[in-house]
Formats: sequence, structure tokens, C-alpha cells
Amino acid sequence: MLALRIVAGVATLALLAFITRGYRRRTVSRLNLILAWVVGLGALVMAVAPSAFNWLFDLFRLDAGGGRRMIGALFLAVLVLLFAVFRAIAQADANERSLRLLVEGLTVNSFDWSRTKRLPKGDRVVVAMPAHNEAENIGAVIGAIPETVEGLRVVTVVVDDASEDDTADVAERAGALVARLPIQRGQGMAQRVGYEIGLKLGARVVVTLDSDGQHDPGEMHLLVKPVLADDADMIQGSRMLGEFEKESRLRHAGVLFFSRLVSVITGTRITDVSSGYRAIRADILKHLVLEQDQFSSSEVLVEGLRQHARIKEVPITIRARSSGESKKPKNLRYGWNFSKVIIKTWLR
Repeated sequence: MLALRIVAGVATLALLAFITRGYRRRTVSRLNLILAWVVGLGALVMAVAPSAFNWLFDLFRLDAGGGRRMIGALFLAVLVLLFAVFRAIAQADANERSLRLLVEGLTVNSFDWSRTKRLPKGDRVVVAMPAHNEAENIGAVIGAIPETVEGLRVVTVVVDDASEDDTADVAERAGALVARLPIQRGQGMAQRVGYEIGLKLGARVVVTLDSDGQHDPGEMHLLVKPVLADDADMIQGSRMLGEFEKESRLRHAGVLFFSRLVSVITGTRITDVSSGYRAIRADILKHLVLEQDQFSSSEVLVEGLRQHARIKEVPITIRARSSGESKKPKNLRYGWNFSKVIIKTWLR
């Protein structure tokens, strides 16, 4: 027992010295320094003179002997640790949200709004297209987007996720409006920026599709028409109802599994939860709470179902990407992160 107390005392002193050094270097706040010293001094007293806590043990009727007081001390330590963990999680979430809002705000504010003044007046469909290092493909995709869909003018907005190639320049030359994220944050953030710009442009419907050529822009009317006809609030394109070029068996099994998972937890049958080809009514889009920077396809769908939006699927064609490499991570990591997004979104 004496050896354990010595180790605990030395470890506590070392930790306090480390935190104090961090405070002097301005990497630790004064509040965290005070909290650390309060907890640390308590731990030191417990290590040097545990009898000082007899009043606390007596309060909870933890008599000496039988290891009762040791269990009580461990329980108290666990409570303190849980408090520290919860506080760290809350701070991390707050910092993450602040960074997310900062990057989104900078991107929207730096968008060249003067170019939108030349757009034709009237109702429109806005295509919000996230892109990262897709210079080889994005020009052809933009060129294939129809000028009108169901009688509405189509405006294409590409959100460049800090590409390292000339994706943004190619997109502008192809006729798209371009917003640029200052740092790479993922498809989800790029998509949210596209949504925000689309709403500011007065879109009736916002469409998202991939910039790698896997989605057929010629099928856009299949998604937009039911929304304009008020048959649905969101139309999701489904490869399972339509056609798709061969993909890995594991990835195909993952689409089936996660689609079934979402169907079970939401009570709505979904056949292709990972499809990013969708059309959303603008007034519904305003109410969706979207937070994920990655794997946003499932978040938009699950959030829509959570908000009781009318969601339907239509058959679409999924092709192999035109060129270049997929930006998706390896299958197991992709599946793990995809499942986390689904569950976190549903539990909001």
C-alpha cells in the first residue's frame, strides 16, 4: 500500500508540473489550471495522509478494513475522471462546431455573389456539387447538366473542397459558379455550403450529385419532377431500383446492410442509403440539422426521416467513375464511420 501511495504522489506531482508548464506557455487555460490543482491536491492528500478523508468515509459509513475505504476512494476517483471526460467532450464538441461554422462562413462570404446578378430571374433548380481533385471529370459532368428541368432554369454551384488540382478553374470554365473551402473538410461540409448558397439563390429545389461522373445528369428530371408535383419532400436516387455497374462485393453488401439498418430504425423502406443523387424541396432543406463533414449522404437521408419529411426513391443509373481514384476510405473504415453517422444522426 505504501508503494502505491508513493507512485500516486509522484505521478500527481509530475502531472501538476506538466499542466503548470502548459499554463505558462498559454496552452492551458487558467480555469483548467485551477481545476487540475484542486483535484491534484486532493490526490496528494489522499496519498500522503489518507486519514484526512476519514470524515468523508465515515459520512458514507465506510469503515476501515475489508478494503471498503479503498473502494470508496476508487469510486470518488472514477467520478472525478468522468467529470473531466465529459467536460473535455463538451469542449471538443464546442470547438468543432465553432470551426465548422467559421469555415462555412468564410466560404460563403468569399463566394463571388456578383456573378449571380447575371442569372435569369424566376424560379430555379440549384445543383450543389461538392468536389475534391476532380479536374479530370468535373467539366464533362457540368457540361451534361441540362439547362432546364421541368421548365425551371438550372444553376450549377460547385463547392471545391480545397482541391490540390485545378478543379475550381475547370468548373468555372465549364460555366458553374464556384465556392472554395479554405481547408479540406470533407464532402459533408462542401455539401452544406452548396445548400446554403442554393437557398440564398432562391432555389425551389436543390439537387446534389457526384462530381466524378458516376451519376447521370440526364436523369435529373426523375428526381425533380415528384418534388415539384408535391408528391415528396425529398427524392433519393437508388441504384438498387435502377442499374449500376459492377462494384466490389463487400461494398455492395455494405449498401444492402446499411439500407436495411436505416429501414429498421426509421420504419421507412430505403434501398440505397449511400446514394448522393437526390433532390430536396428548399423549404424542407431549411429545417434539416446537418453537422457531419464526412459521409453526408446517410446524414441527409436519416435527418430527413427524423424530421418526418416525405421521402421516396426513384431508379437511377450508377456508372463507374470516369477517371481518377475514389476518395472513399477502405471498406472497413468506411463502414465503421458510415454506421456512426447513421446512429448519431438518429439519436439527435
